[in-house]
Amino acid sequence: MKRFFPFLFSTALLALAPIATVAQETAAPDRAPAAAAAAQATTTAAAAAVTADRAPVRPPDVLEHLVDSVLDLFNVRSSGNTVTHYVISLLFLVGAILLRQFVTTIIFNQLKKLAAKTETTLDDKLFPAMEAPVATFVMVAGIFSALKVLKLSETADAAIGHGSTVAFSLVIFWGLLRAFNAILDHVHEIATEQGLAIATFMPWIKKTLVAVFVILGALLIVQSLGYHVTTILQGLGIGGLAFALAAQDTIANLFGSLVVAIDQPFKVGETVKIGAHQGTVEDIGLRSTKIRLVDKSLVILPNKMVSSEAIVNLSRFTQRRVEQVLGLNSATTPEQLEAIVADLRGLLLAEAEIDPASVMVYFRDFNTSSLDVWVVYVNRDAEVKKSLALKQRMNLAIMRALVARGLTFAYPTQVMHLDGPVAKALAERKG
Repeated sequence: MKRFFPFLFSTALLALAPIATVAQETAAPDRAPAAAAAAQATTTAAAAAVTADRAPVRPPDVLEHLVDSVLDLFNVRSSGNTVTHYVISLLFLVGAILLRQFVTTIIFNQLKKLAAKTETTLDDKLFPAMEAPVATFVMVAGIFSALKVLKLSETADAAIGHGSTVAFSLVIFWGLLRAFNAILDHVHEIATEQGLAIATFMPWIKKTLVAVFVILGALLIVQSLGYHVTTILQGLGIGGLAFALAAQDTIANLFGSLVVAIDQPFKVGETVKIGAHQGTVEDIGLRSTKIRLVDKSLVILPNKMVSSEAIVNLSRFTQRRVEQVLGLNSATTPEQLEAIVADLRGLLLAEAEIDPASVMVYFRDFNTSSLDVWVVYVNRDAEVKKSLALKQRMNLAIMRALVARGLTFAYPTQVMHLDGPVAKALAERKG
């Protein structure tokens, strides 16, 4: 209403200005140019007044509508603060406290009971996570509604407006963040129960997504305050370039962790060989990967090195291949060799844990001091202890087969032939 009368007055001036000009031209023709100039000035001033009056008009927000509705309900028309204003402000505070208590003790308790009856566990995590943000939202709404009831100065009103924007943005962002965390925890739990490889990387994925979510939330809050985010980002461009140059290794490690997360060459608990380091993976972080070596020492490898090195995953054998060369004594006859090859092939084919298609036993080489028999077989079970137990059992069976045939293993030997004065001297001594 305060702005309505100036607006009406300005509109009337705009409407009456042409009439006044015509009347003045009829009454005094000699003053027509002056009257026309005056009318034009009046029209310009009225238009400026209308424009100036319209510029600061700002549509009321939801809280202002709520407060205006309550004041109309109590028929409060005064432009200043009265006892009624203070009473209504106090009622808003008390109502917010009571509504908060009702939400936390009744509504959310009922929601938690309903969640306990469902099969999924997502609602069991989601409702407790949202309880505090919803209660805080109710209190923030009550506090700023109470403040908007009171007639304060323009500076105070502007401060309250900015404060409410920031407060509501933070509360809503907090609620969304807690809901986001609950959903990610639920996904992590499902991945762990089903034994999915992504379960190992879920903590890393969660940290990354939460960081991105926080940055976007901060930019949205800044934008809601009237600042241009694009201008801020452009200002950070040069500084970001300098920071990127100074943090090349850190950025390389982050990209290395991203490669590890996408390719998933290993997970926590698996035994790997990366470069010259062999051990069990204990942790996969944003910057580095921790490996516990065989001697129980801990090595921390930067992820940029992990992503660039050849990785041998020793925990992902599908089968275990055994290859041996048996060096028999050079005195072994062809018949004995043929018989022992047949015996060893039969031993391997009779073992249930060995893949029969992989068995190969052949007299392969004439070595300098032995006759070499090549033995190859594949264990169906890739588990390390079971594979070693099978290898031991087959080695003992091979030894028994050799003993049964009267054969022995050859040992490296060298024969020296002496000639010249030394040989003659030795011969004379023996003679």
